[in-house]
Amino acid sequence: MDVVYASLRRKEPGPAPAPEASEVVGILWAHARPADALQHITVRCELEQVDLLLYLLNRPTAAAAPAASDLPARAPSNTGPKDPLAVAHDLITRSHEASPMLRRRYQPPIPPTAR
Repeated sequence: MDVVYASLRRKEPGPAPAPEASEVVGILWAHARPADALQHITVRCELEQVDLLLYLLNRPTAAAAPAASDLPARAPSNTGPKDPLAVAHDLITRSHEASPMLRRRYQPPIPPTAR
């Protein structure tokens, strides 16, 4: 399992509304796709940001993946590795773009390579 730490910075710092953590978790789950392999989300609200821990199921690497002849006919062909930072960023960005609440309260997410 990969654990990715990310933050969403508030547009206006201040105390978090009471249900904010559960709202953020619900929004992220609503926009998660099966390919994200999201397993769990932990949220902690701070004055200037909301901190996220995204738990992503590991995908086998090409070296560790079984040969195509060893796979059952129903197995998906997209078992290659995915960068957990890219998966987390895509999920957070997708959620931010689709959620009026996230767009209203938080700055857009910054790509991991831009930091």
